[in-house]
Amino acid sequence: MAEVPTEVYLLAVGVMLLVSLLVSRLGGRLGIPGLLLFLGVGMLAGSDGLGIQFQDYRFAQALGTLALCFILFQGGLGTNWAHTRPVVRRGLSLATVGVLITAGVMAAFVHFAFGFPWLSAWLLGAIVSSTDASAVFSVLKERQLGLKGDVAPLLEFESGGNDPMAVFLTVGILELMANPGLGVLGIVPLFFKQMLIGALFGVVLGRAALWILNRLQLQFEGLYSVLSLALALTIFAGTAVAGGSGFLAIYIAGVIVGNAEFIHKRSLLSFHDGLSWLMQVAMFLTLGLLVNPRELLPTAGLALACALVLVFLARPLSVYVSLARAKMPLNEKSMVAWVGLRGAVPIVLATFPLLAGAERAGTLFNIVFFIVLTSVLLQGTTLTLVARFLRVREALPTVTQYPISYTPTGHNKNEMVEVEVRPGSAADGQRIMDLRLPPEALVILIHRGGEFLIPKGATELTGGDSVLVLAGERELREVESKLHLPAGAVV
Repeated sequence: MAEVPTEVYLLAVGVMLLVSLLVSRLGGRLGIPGLLLFLGVGMLAGSDGLGIQFQDYRFAQALGTLALCFILFQGGLGTNWAHTRPVVRRGLSLATVGVLITAGVMAAFVHFAFGFPWLSAWLLGAIVSSTDASAVFSVLKERQLGLKGDVAPLLEFESGGNDPMAVFLTVGILELMANPGLGVLGIVPLFFKQMLIGALFGVVLGRAALWILNRLQLQFEGLYSVLSLALALTIFAGTAVAGGSGFLAIYIAGVIVGNAEFIHKRSLLSFHDGLSWLMQVAMFLTLGLLVNPRELLPTAGLALACALVLVFLARPLSVYVSLARAKMPLNEKSMVAWVGLRGAVPIVLATFPLLAGAERAGTLFNIVFFIVLTSVLLQGTTLTLVARFLRVREALPTVTQYPISYTPTGHNKNEMVEVEVRPGSAADGQRIMDLRLPPEALVILIHRGGEFLIPKGATELTGGDSVLVLAGERELREVESKLHLPAGAVV
């Protein structure tokens, strides 16, 4: 049999990526999540479709792990800590207690309803216990869905923070299956070890990464993208080698880096956003290739029952119990319960039993894949309707695209910030020169009625103007007070 040239494989990859993006564009208009279409393209190209033979679970697991590393890092970079800080306790409760409750409910269901042995039942529960960061981030972006209150930051923090718990449960149960004499209490110290080391390394290495980004002077701007990749891989893999949770560490490091100023921040954030999307597409295509649709049919009834229990019982129960003491309206809790999307993480975790040779591993993989399909199709397509029904939907803030950009050097504390002139404020109807702004504050541009004005001292501001200001933190506070305070107020 003639060996297939490398160019043929590259052509197949390129065509699949291109088809996936074109199909996702069409799916967006029809209200179908892109992640579901990526899986569908992979399945159509697989052995039961176009005939591409791919059953390399080890490669799929490695690719999934790499992809999750960069997806979680990007999730951390995009996390606004000022918005997230108030929901940290609730997010941690969902990421630990919530995951455990979900796993327990699913384990009890498949044990009593379908006769699964307890360890196999707990293994299935652990695999599907966490929401998926890539699914949550991408579907919310696709839907351009604004959510009231603390719903959005809580969902983002939970989806980025609950993967370590699900990974630990999966690995721990597989360890129990391989060593029955170990006992449940034998894996508890491992949990605390992984979480503590992961949190510590995430904080320390995140700050170290920030220092390196601002101090290491590279010859070309493009090299900073390579540097950020190297730092992310080092944090993730270094933590795992040290016995900690690399998933937790890379997310914490991303939050630390993303909420600080560093050189070429705008271009690096854009780079990691694109890389995250590439990882999501590649991961879902690969996982779609792994599945033979004909093998899903024998377990379809069992898998559908599991999916419905997960969506309508396990997830809501875990959310309401985890947030029982939280001062949060019921409609917001209900929205959190509905946005419990399962995605690539459960499918990647389902490869662990296959590689470990666990009992019922093939059946578990097919069930998990079916659950993911059901979750993305059912929950992903109804987010907007449910948000409207629960009255938690709100319009996303309009972001003005200015024709100029500012790249911090990392060696000063100046920031370029957009400040709105509030109608009726002291600045409304006043010339810039009469406002007595700090000398260190530079008014760069004014956005008014869809047009951009170059400011001069005699330029008169009006309520509703958006003013682009470059200044230090203290000067910015003074500028904001003058543009926000009502006329006649003492600054």
